Amino acid sequence: MRADRLVSLVLLLRRHGRLSATTLARHLEVSTRTVLRDIDALSAAGVPVYAERGRNGGFTLLPGFHTELTGLTHDEALALLIAGSRRGTPTLGLGSALASAMLKVVDALPDTHRNAATDVTRRLLIDPDTDLLARRTTPPEPPDDTLAEIRTAVFSGHKLRIHYAAHGHKPRWRTIDPIGLVTVRDHTYLLATRDGEDRTYRLSRVRAARHLDEPAQRPDHVDLDRAWHDRGTRFRAGDNQVTVRLRLHPDHRETLLTTAVAVHTEHTGPDDWLHLTVTFQDHRHARWALWQHSTHAEALHPQWLRDALHHQATVTADLYAPTRTPPHPDGRSSNTHRPPLGPEIDATTPRADDTGPDTTSPSHRDTRTNADSRSSTAKNTPHPAPEPPSPAHPATTRDSPARDDENNPPGTDSHPSSRTQ
Repeated sequence: MRADRLVSLVLLLRRHGRLSATTLARHLEVSTRTVLRDIDALSAAGVPVYAERGRNGGFTLLPGFHTELTGLTHDEALALLIAGSRRGTPTLGLGSALASAMLKVVDALPDTHRNAATDVTRRLLIDPDTDLLARRTTPPEPPDDTLAEIRTAVFSGHKLRIHYAAHGHKPRWRTIDPIGLVTVRDHTYLLATRDGEDRTYRLSRVRAARHLDEPAQRPDHVDLDRAWHDRGTRFRAGDNQVTVRLRLHPDHRETLLTTAVAVHTEHTGPDDWLHLTVTFQDHRHARWALWQHSTHAEALHPQWLRDALHHQATVTADLYAPTRTPPHPDGRSSNTHRPPLGPEIDATTPRADDTGPDTTSPSHRDTRTNADSRSSTAKNTPHPAPEPPSPAHPATTRDSPARDDENNPPGTDSHPSSRTQ
């Protein structure tokens, strides 16, 4: 509706001060000719909007102009209520303030809008705490008092002390110059500099924080979108990347490629599997990506990756070996073993001699050796194995500015940055 567009135009000018007709047209999703007609309509209605000519000209409101534009349409009120009901959205410690604001919005609505909007929101559940498999959909945020200290430092332009736990390291204190906060896929990151170097810290890893009275060394104006893009670009082009040659079942192509940084070569081999050369962001990322595909993917090079996957598979096989009895629920270990299952043994039938052999005996080692030999033979078979279970957490896609910093190489405390520690 034109009335809604006119209100939006005034709000844009109040917020940004001076905007060109082209910029207004882009925000309002109309033509520049329509914007010019709307400007004339506002002037005719008594709104003091005027044009400033020149290279940096545009339309602006008379300084000091204020008007009451508090009327909300049904859809606008519904949009606010839906946005406020997103449980998984990081609120930077302002959850209670957001809930209070939503109550005020509902209370200010006309009766008809209030009843309709409330009824609709009861039929929408957005970002619940867990998914269908009872897994948490969002990482926990730091305590509200910690978030309050971070907000204060970011908004006031003061230095910040944070007690930060880098991946694989004990938490330690560091003093930083905060620049801004960025939320990506339910993760919030603190963009900062430390000793003049770019740093990006994941908020869920901040154990404590304290803002300082000393002014932060940072630019007066910052384009966070550009800063995030630049840091992500530097991170993806970092020194920790690894290139891997692999063979992959065609059905798993799209899943693997969403986790890779780049694909250099791809062709179909004589075994009808895809042979690819891809780049991953670091060693741990490469291991994780290949492991998700079980026997549907095989790393061909480098050898360290094959060795790492072999070790992981061996440890997993030992954990679920039929000769191993799971620990007691109360944590007590058990020395009871079951014998290896043979062709004549029914795994569901209890046995009277359920004591099993000594796992250190030569016969037991021979059984393990034969099992390893059969596993090695099966690995070289080009036919696909049964579908592996879904990964415990979703893969990171290439269109994200940066991956979750749990995939950083050991020794890094932040991401994405042009320099790691």
